Amino acid sequence: MSKIFDDIKLQYKIGDITNKIIYWNVGVFLLSLVLFFKFKENHFDYPSWLALSSNPNNFLIFPWTFLTYAFLHSGFWHLFFNMLMLNFSGRLFLTFFTQKQFLGLYILSSIFAGLVFAVSYYLLGINAPIVGASAAVLSILVAATTYQPLMNVRLLLIGNVKLWHITAVILILDVMQILIENTGGHIAHIAGAFFGVIYIKLLQSGTDLSRIVTIVIDFFVNLFQPNKSTPFKKVHVNTKKANATTKSKIVVKDKTQQQIDEILDKISQSGYDSLTTEEKEFLFKAGK
Repeated sequence: MSKIFDDIKLQYKIGDITNKIIYWNVGVFLLSLVLFFKFKENHFDYPSWLALSSNPNNFLIFPWTFLTYAFLHSGFWHLFFNMLMLNFSGRLFLTFFTQKQFLGLYILSSIFAGLVFAVSYYLLGINAPIVGASAAVLSILVAATTYQPLMNVRLLLIGNVKLWHITAVILILDVMQILIENTGGHIAHIAGAFFGVIYIKLLQSGTDLSRIVTIVIDFFVNLFQPNKSTPFKKVHVNTKKANATTKSKIVVKDKTQQQIDEILDKISQSGYDSLTTEEKEFLFKAGK
């Protein structure tokens, strides 16, 4: 069992941001099964401090729900299809953009879509909660499509199609279902898609909105990190000895990095299962 957890940890460490967000969503879902699932009634009962509500009395008291709702799901299939689409959209997006831009878009589009949902339902006089990563996922897909609409995508049983064809079909289905069912969810989807377009247009003009998220994350990381500064002390150092020590460290680092690169190349060619036990343990220790 410990080996399984070690493999999961390793996959998380070496995976890109798409994998990490999928892990976060799955982990939150499993935790929600224990804490919030009503087995007798067969549905989730999320508290108002986690799910986003259109009631101002809730979202003004719990403003973080504009983000937390995007990591909650109403059921297994809701999670499954969202993560399937996230994996597909994330691979396309990361073909052209960085992982920080991916994370920034996921977070900002979730907040924007949540705001549009809350305001829309409040104006309609409807009090209802919303959960799901769909708006953020659609935002990532639309962002990739906006940047490269003519990109060829190969679909099972269909063959090659243009990326904008796939996105257009999904958006049309969303618009058609707004007045039929899950109105709030589809409003959030369209809002997320709109944000994806704006995000790319601003990025192309030189404005990277993901820097906002990076600044906020860095602020909280530095806020909770212990202060490692120490009083200044003047120390006399043997220059020759110091240079020799520095040189030896660089050599060790190069050898270690070379071995890591060889293992990662092996994974890309033959898959993670092709690694030996020693290689897995080495990669896991190096990740720490």
